[in-house]
Amino acid sequence: MPRLAAETVACACAAASTALACAALARATTVVSWAGGWRPRHGVSGGIVLVGDRIGLGLAALASVLVLAVLAYSWRYFEEPPRGHSGAFPALVLLFQAGMCGFALTGDLFDAFVFFELMGVCGYALTGYHVEESRPVQGALAFGFVNSLGSYATLMGIALLYARTGELGMAAIGRQLDAAPERDALVAAAFVLVMTGLLVKAAAVPFHFWLPDAHAVAPTPVCLVLSGVMVETGVYGVARVHTTVFGGPGGIPAAGTRRVLVVLGVVSAVTGAVMCWQQRHIKRLLAFSTVGHTGLFLVGVGLLTDEGLSGTCLYVLGHAGAKAALFACTGILLARLGSVDEHELHGRGRDIRGIGLLFALGGLALAGLPPFGTGLGKAVVEEGSAWLPALFGLVSALTGGAALRVAARVFLGTGERGREEEPETAGGEEEPETAGGEEEPETGRRIRLAPPPMVSVAVALLAGALAVGTVPALAEATYAASSAFLDHAGYAATVLGGRAGGGQPGHAAAAHGGAWWTWTGAALGLLSAALAVVLAAAAVVGLVPSRGWSAPLRRLHSGHIGDYVAWTTAGIGLLSLLTLW
Repeated sequence: MPRLAAETVACACAAASTALACAALARATTVVSWAGGWRPRHGVSGGIVLVGDRIGLGLAALASVLVLAVLAYSWRYFEEPPRGHSGAFPALVLLFQAGMCGFALTGDLFDAFVFFELMGVCGYALTGYHVEESRPVQGALAFGFVNSLGSYATLMGIALLYARTGELGMAAIGRQLDAAPERDALVAAAFVLVMTGLLVKAAAVPFHFWLPDAHAVAPTPVCLVLSGVMVETGVYGVARVHTTVFGGPGGIPAAGTRRVLVVLGVVSAVTGAVMCWQQRHIKRLLAFSTVGHTGLFLVGVGLLTDEGLSGTCLYVLGHAGAKAALFACTGILLARLGSVDEHELHGRGRDIRGIGLLFALGGLALAGLPPFGTGLGKAVVEEGSAWLPALFGLVSALTGGAALRVAARVFLGTGERGREEEPETAGGEEEPETAGGEEEPETGRRIRLAPPPMVSVAVALLAGALAVGTVPALAEATYAASSAFLDHAGYAATVLGGRAGGGQPGHAAAAHGGAWWTWTGAALGLLSAALAVVLAAAAVVGLVPSRGWSAPLRRLHSGHIGDYVAWTTAGIGLLSLLTLW
């Protein structure tokens, strides 16, 4: 198809599926659809089921909205592709959307694996979209290797569950495990293997190494969807599989699941925040920020409470808008100035301070500033334990402060220009790609003025992040959906028993009305945002070093696939120890 026709059709398809997802989300009941009419008989299922509950439909709607934003942002973004290849990018993006939506809506574990793979293959292709260059290919290979290992682990876990129960549907597997006389090692092994693949997709430490490498080389529009919703899809998969398959009396004890998610979440949050602060490559900085916030999402899910899950959902929504907007602004920088190196760009963004304002607002949103949705989600989750405000405040301040530091140096020219030394690998070899100064504009040439779609998308995404924290009805609906999501027996009854209106919250959840801003939550959000501003200002004037004090941690991110495979294997061992403690 001609390029204009291909991009028009892609936008129309994404807009239509966004409207369908939102319309389904507006329904009051959980929607269950058995493919081909193969409904269960006497509680035994033989078909593939799609389940549209509020959380799953919400994720599908979020994925569709971000895909629509990506297609609008990339309208005429790339240089003219070779003849006959004008539809490759929009087609891959739509297939990526299909994989994410299918994963969010499937009630079948093997079907989830299939959508998981569709999502992954499209992600590899989009990361290495500029296949004529070596670095995108290397980033795509690291992405593919590590995620393929996770996929193999998931498939083995599914095989063990099928051998144990004779079922592939999540609800059916959960019911069979609940009927077992006692737990055994096979169930624990299946839990570890299935969770491994999901945690790889979620980029949790130590499964995260592929993420910064992929973000550094992927086209900027692709980064919007990778960080905005694909990683969050992995977190959703962790919550879904735990609740429906292993959350009953025959699965993994709640204490074991809580220990796994909270420990990995804390490690991911701290590691991501520290590495984020160290970066000068803006896309890698934002990628490590995603790792840090993924850790916070896992901690929120790991509380296994209605408040923890609802707060995480609000956090995810706010984070998706803020992080995608930051990547959108980074793409404008690259197209306008031909670099994403914080040091090289020092002061060169003075003539586009409007983009700098958007970037700063995105940084404040990452820091949890009220009334952004990130601040509301952070406030709700922090109420789950006395130690959570310290963790959430530290991670939010470091990631938000790193973004504000970039905004101050690039768009205001404050402070001195950073030194130009290149980071080194463990072998002493230079890694110039981690600086960002050799990036080429993806538009094929530098632009003088940012096209209106690119700026409009960034503004709309930030407005969405702000709306999450200012619409009380959204918080109420999220709490009700979270209460229903955690109902292990209710999910099975809805899917296998055809219970009308199943999966809806009980009277207690309905009476609660959902968590909303409190004086304490707002104060903690203001405190973390203020700390982010202080850290950014201190870094700009040289009081807080942005590099050099965590060299051993940086050297672990070597860029070598063999190292990443070894860390993935070590992660499986760690996950096993935490599960069987």
